[in-house]
Amino acid sequence: MPPSPLFSRRLFLGEALACVMTLPARGEPSPSQDGFRVLEARQGQLQLLPEPSKKTPIWGYDGEVPGPLLRYKKGEEVKIRLVNKLDQPTSLNWHGVRIDNSMDGVAGLTQEPVPPGSSFDYRFTPPDSGLFWYHPEALPFAREQIGRGLYGALIVDEETPPQANRDMLLVLDDWKLDGQGLIAGFETDAGAERIGSLVTVNSRPVPVEETLRPSSRLRLRILNVADTRLMLITFNGMTPLILAVDGQPCEAFEPMRQTIPLGPGARFDIMCDLPSDTGADANITLLGNKEPDRVLLRFKIAGEKPTPLAPIASLAQNPLLPRAIKLQAARRIDVSIEAVSSYGPPTNPPVSWKLNGTALSGFPPGPLFSVKRGTPVTLALINHTGFVQQMRVHGHVMRLLHDLDDGWDPYWRDAILVPAGKTKHAAFVADNPGKWAIDGFIAGRQAMGLATWFQVT
Repeated sequence: MPPSPLFSRRLFLGEALACVMTLPARGEPSPSQDGFRVLEARQGQLQLLPEPSKKTPIWGYDGEVPGPLLRYKKGEEVKIRLVNKLDQPTSLNWHGVRIDNSMDGVAGLTQEPVPPGSSFDYRFTPPDSGLFWYHPEALPFAREQIGRGLYGALIVDEETPPQANRDMLLVLDDWKLDGQGLIAGFETDAGAERIGSLVTVNSRPVPVEETLRPSSRLRLRILNVADTRLMLITFNGMTPLILAVDGQPCEAFEPMRQTIPLGPGARFDIMCDLPSDTGADANITLLGNKEPDRVLLRFKIAGEKPTPLAPIASLAQNPLLPRAIKLQAARRIDVSIEAVSSYGPPTNPPVSWKLNGTALSGFPPGPLFSVKRGTPVTLALINHTGFVQQMRVHGHVMRLLHDLDDGWDPYWRDAILVPAGKTKHAAFVADNPGKWAIDGFIAGRQAMGLATWFQVT
């Protein structure tokens, strides 16, 4: 995808749900006799096109898209048994969770892939509260599996959640369908970007409408699961305050132009108050890139005002993360991203990208680097391509360093967007032992050359 003018330098520097609904106070898992909540990766059907069109065949956890909401209290153990009823190997990656390495779910690196007809038990206690998500990470199948609907949200509640009248999860996706309403593209353009014309919120075609009372306070948990689409969403008729980015709390702040950029896999926690007048208009809109803007979620204001709540405040900061990163003592690593020349000999499986001059279809046999636990690391993400790239670091969260000074953005990220032809620097403390992936999440590029790993001993 050509670099979008919407992703300006200013934005980079500032940077069981079938419908939009109030989230339940807790998820309602159905545990097995030994306490594991069973998730089946299997086929299902979804009404993506208006009736009388037929339902679209999908792959989903328990046959649903999104998969069942997994919701836990902080300090509560997660026990999930993945049962693979697909005809492909799969796994479960817990996106954004600073997890024990053996549970990260990266097939070929932290575990063997789960074969068809088999199961795998995931058992861990998330150290952080926040919005996370789960999806496959078994190369080269992960992209198709996510694109057909294998994903779901994981919420770990704060000990004292902020007050809100509605707690809403918005899972944003786009779907590329053929003339028969079937999911298209994986057979014919495995290495190409996939931007679907059908945009959905929690698998409902947009615009979605919700009727709420005047002055209602909303907590919006927003997740972009699209394969390729970089989503710029803007808020109209209300002032959003960002409380958390990629699951980690930050000092509450208003985004520039009331607009936030979401790369694939990105999450934002937003708090906002709806207009106080009945009949007023408020909406969340996806800004178009060479296409019209489209309203994602429209709020209708009606009824009596709820009891006023206290002013919006920041979430408690995560005490497990460092207040500062000692950049002068950091291990400095270059990650150079290049496109593979189309004039070279074809590879099988195909490879479209190179990391530090090497083109591989999976994870290399040796680490990009190895450090002792507690070592600060700075990554120079150097994008030599004509495409926006996004590099994700597993098991850790990063600070995006400023281009023009020695500061960093006041929030944590687990993935960094790098504009075409640019370099971005990120820093983190390698405090989680194990073998951790660094990969390109946009358009399944980790299976096409953008996958490497590092080791923390």
